[in-house]
Amino acid sequence: MSRINSNVQSLIAQRVLGRNNQQLSTSLERLSTGLRINRGADDPAGLIASENLRAEKTAISAAISNAERAEQVVNIAEGGLQEISSLLIQLEGLITSTANEAGLSDEEREANQQQVDSILQTIDRIAGSTSFQGSRLLNGNLDYNTTGVSSDVQDFTVFGAKIADNQSLDVEVIVTNSAQVGGYFLSFGGATLDLGSATETFVIEIAGEIGSRQLSFASTTSLGSIRDAINSFTEVTGVVAAVSGTGVRLVSSELGSDQFVSVQVADDGGIAPANAGVYNLSSTDTNIANTTRLATFAEAINRVTDEGQDVQATINGIVAVGRGARASINTDFLATEVLLTTGAAGGGGGNAQTLGSVAAYTITGGGADFQLAPNVDIAGKVGVGVQNVAARSLGRTSDLAGNVFFLADLAAGKALNAEDGDLVTAQKAIREAIKDVSSLRGRLGSFQQNTIGATIRSLGVSFENTTAAESAIRDTDFARESAELTRSQILVSAATSTLAIANSQPQSVLQLLG
Repeated sequence: MSRINSNVQSLIAQRVLGRNNQQLSTSLERLSTGLRINRGADDPAGLIASENLRAEKTAISAAISNAERAEQVVNIAEGGLQEISSLLIQLEGLITSTANEAGLSDEEREANQQQVDSILQTIDRIAGSTSFQGSRLLNGNLDYNTTGVSSDVQDFTVFGAKIADNQSLDVEVIVTNSAQVGGYFLSFGGATLDLGSATETFVIEIAGEIGSRQLSFASTTSLGSIRDAINSFTEVTGVVAAVSGTGVRLVSSELGSDQFVSVQVADDGGIAPANAGVYNLSSTDTNIANTTRLATFAEAINRVTDEGQDVQATINGIVAVGRGARASINTDFLATEVLLTTGAAGGGGGNAQTLGSVAAYTITGGGADFQLAPNVDIAGKVGVGVQNVAARSLGRTSDLAGNVFFLADLAAGKALNAEDGDLVTAQKAIREAIKDVSSLRGRLGSFQQNTIGATIRSLGVSFENTTAAESAIRDTDFARESAELTRSQILVSAATSTLAIANSQPQSVLQLLG
């Protein structure tokens, strides 16, 4: 069939050549850009997936940068805390050397006090000047803001908390078992010691968590004298005595399971009263003795020991770790320690807290929040509290009378000064301050190593895997596309030759016209 108005073969060749040219153009674009998907038309579903993966990659990369920035902040804070630790150790040495009263002149003690004042001022200066981009790190600026502190709470620390924006967090402590002292009631059956004869002596050894001391008392010694003799060695034994009725109550100077009172009678002196002996204290009020005698003084030749008890409690539904009257938890959403007051029994001989619920305090904000996850939500944040390490905030301690002191009380003219102050309590304050700073350094170090370090490593793996997934969807496979380019080039050449033949074919009709 020969026609000249409609060259169907040419139309077919043109269509095929156009399609081959389009395939060749696509291959050239993919090879030149390195991307398999350059527009939505290339792969609509693949474009959506790759864009989502690109967004995740960007968020992961930003989270890695945040973690690295957090590490820098912690490094700066650690540098300041390390210097404060060194100063506190120097302070311990100064107080110990100053306690050598007979070997020091007044001028030397005055010189030591000047060094103490200089150290306290330097600690305050470091606390106020350690900063990151103008933000103070150790002056309480990164501590948590709290309100509504209960009168049942002596002291508390918020190590970390996650709080949603514009919200607050109530901290509730439910005490299920109160902290207690160790102790006994020694009944002598009267206001004075009544032994078998005037020549007899009552010999007893009192021991506590710190140490022990053996004491001897003659007949007719008053209960007050027995109490005073025991209390004169409280700093040696850790046991406090108080007159109660016809006997003396002995209790450990602190609360907790690591505290105890031990009694051993070496010689009962033939004590006369029939009800004399060792009695346990009531489990609900250690100011009261049980009515059932534990042992006579003669039987107490075999040592008897009563241990204290740690508080048992939950904090916001989490079982707390108890140490004395302190209850603490360490979770992802709240890490805190609460020191409870003594209950109705009061003083050094009471229980830490009556059983029940305590609305301890409310966290309203503050803290140092770091965004360490690609998703911006409360689960992706890590909160750290950095307390004020100025001298007025460190080393909380108390003397036997219950007076509370801080490291700042070692300054000249204050109760714990090195010249004429209470050096025993001063050393306790310094050691508590060392514990405070060491604990803070330990928490920041743990945060740096376990939280930041693990986060950076985990995010690095996530970034690699997300990049691989995005590349598999969007990037060009050069081996495959190069083969496709060669194929398209051959097809274009073949289609071009075919089109030339199809266009020349109608010329054969001229032969029919003669």
